[in-house]
Amino acid sequence: MRISIGADHAGYAYKSLIVPWLEKAGHDVLDEGTFGPESVDYPDFAVAVAHRVARGEADRGVLICGSAVGVCIVANKLPGIRAGICHDTYSARQGVEHDDMNVLCLGERVIGIALAREIVERFLAARFSADARHRRRLDKLEAVEQRYLRSNGTSSNDE
Repeated sequence: MRISIGADHAGYAYKSLIVPWLEKAGHDVLDEGTFGPESVDYPDFAVAVAHRVARGEADRGVLICGSAVGVCIVANKLPGIRAGICHDTYSARQGVEHDDMNVLCLGERVIGIALAREIVERFLAARFSADARHRRRLDKLEAVEQRYLRSNGTSSNDE
């Protein structure tokens, strides 16, 4: 699987451990940075990862920051991205199976590295179920996204 991964300074340590682990497992890893512990701006890395996934250049994305909140907010601004914060294995699996989540967001300051690896493993192993109820909900999500893309982010009370 081709995986785009990125982190800010608060997620750099985990990224530096997860990248070689993913490569050893046979994944093609696109490391979007950061490449050191110096303070950087998380939106730069979240956009890089989400862009790769949205364009189909990566099958899945993994983002790591201190809490996972900032990178998740940014990633979800890109059309086609369904990013979720997961600090447990159930959410990582269920997020893919039910919601077709394509970007996993982890908080280095929230969970330990062993759990982070297990969450990544479950995220990558999961597949969207495509059950009728999940497909119907995903179609509605995509319709909302398209509606707001067409209206440049403004809502209309007429709809």
